[in-house]
Amino acid sequence: MPLWDRAGVCALSSSAATVPRGGPPLADSNRLPTAASRRRNAWSGTIATVNASTGTPLPATTSRAVIDLDAIAHNAHVLAAVGGVPWMAVVKADAYGHGIGPVARTCLRAGATWLGVAQLAEALRLRALLDAAGVARPSRNPDSVPTPERPRLLCWLLPVLTPEQAAAPGSPLRAALASGLDLSVSTRAQLDAIVAAARAELDDSADGQPAPGPARIHLKVDTGMSRGGATPTDLPALAEAIKLAEQSGTIAMVGLWSHLSRADEPASGSTEKHLSRFLAAERVVAEAGLNPRVRHLAATAGLLWQPDTRLDLVRIGIGLYGLSPDPAVATSAALDLRPAMRLEAPLTQVRRIPAGQAVSYGGTWRAPTDRWLGLVPLGYGDGIPRAASNGGPAAVNGIRSAIVGRVCMDQVVIDLGPATTPEGAPVPPPAAAGDTVVLWGAGDDATTPTADDWAQVCSTINYEIVTRLGERVPRVLTGRDATRLPAPHYQETRA
Repeated sequence: MPLWDRAGVCALSSSAATVPRGGPPLADSNRLPTAASRRRNAWSGTIATVNASTGTPLPATTSRAVIDLDAIAHNAHVLAAVGGVPWMAVVKADAYGHGIGPVARTCLRAGATWLGVAQLAEALRLRALLDAAGVARPSRNPDSVPTPERPRLLCWLLPVLTPEQAAAPGSPLRAALASGLDLSVSTRAQLDAIVAAARAELDDSADGQPAPGPARIHLKVDTGMSRGGATPTDLPALAEAIKLAEQSGTIAMVGLWSHLSRADEPASGSTEKHLSRFLAAERVVAEAGLNPRVRHLAATAGLLWQPDTRLDLVRIGIGLYGLSPDPAVATSAALDLRPAMRLEAPLTQVRRIPAGQAVSYGGTWRAPTDRWLGLVPLGYGDGIPRAASNGGPAAVNGIRSAIVGRVCMDQVVIDLGPATTPEGAPVPPPAAAGDTVVLWGAGDDATTPTADDWAQVCSTINYEIVTRLGERVPRVLTGRDATRLPAPHYQETRA
């Protein structure tokens, strides 16, 4: 089996679990348990899930990331209304950790006509999921217009292949073209590989069958990010080579695009320079005789704060998931965005420790008084940042807590408060084993932390907090779309 096939087949955790609308215990996906309900133990076996990669049933005591598809649909409508142009749902990195299959389908229902991913293996996997869901493949006609029923899928990070490797049967580029993907080109080497793959596809087309059509490419230009894209020096020659390939019938340049480096800093002046360079690149492309049908420059930050960059298409990423590109400029709430992920787990143990007792590896935290501690079965093996040691926030039973000691591979310890009064009288624990701990969520009450809170503690960005969540944490779907999605990896049981 080719390597790209293995990459495409593994890890279908994006559809690991689906919860019927209103099904216990997740009907109210943002509310902490009440004192009365917590004793019923929401983790007592009401819901069972199956790991999509292995088919192995997951115990009801597992951690889980609850994904609110209604929130994603709401965010899509809010941002699309701001943009006022067709939009691409960016679902790279397993939809920023939210589950690529369900999120893609929700975005298509919300009006997306494009889907975008970075890695080719993920693009092939997504195309297979769309096929299984009955979403039609697009035409390779350069002039065809995508629709939510027949969306286009753009991939921008390609394997490094020689033309001979690209043309070989079973190559990832040939698989990409056969799947109808749009591909990004930044260099002559990438162009040559795609041309070779496209020519091989044309040569191998069956007698009497219509030709598959030219490979569709988007030329990426570097406008100041200094990361990917053709440089101003290389662009004229690359544009001429693309024109020659177009004339041969092997490719069609349908897009011109770039990426903004400081769109979340409206006062920096950087975006104006990016746009000026992009327009200059557009003139170079036109001089070569190329006619891109779609130009795209703005992602979520550009869409929100740089209206001149919206052009023909906007790429909506972090905003889909209810997170602001820069909370210092505008919070999610100010933008009317609803965070879609809630990470939660049951307390597996509650214990009392005396004043002065050290906690976790290295003893970096010591109890200032007699304390109640709770053990949570999540750690850096699940994507919890080790930088959250001694500070990562949590909430249980309406009480704000925090991680104490170092984050371990599989678990963290949270401080549940004093075990005695200042006078020495005993204080009962505020939580019990089985009670639900929320590490981050929508933040729609005074105690629930958000991904932004975690990003601040860990000196990072909210993108990283949600995206790094690992496959050991099943994604459980809520919302109206959850009941309409294929759910081969979900089963419901009753205690």
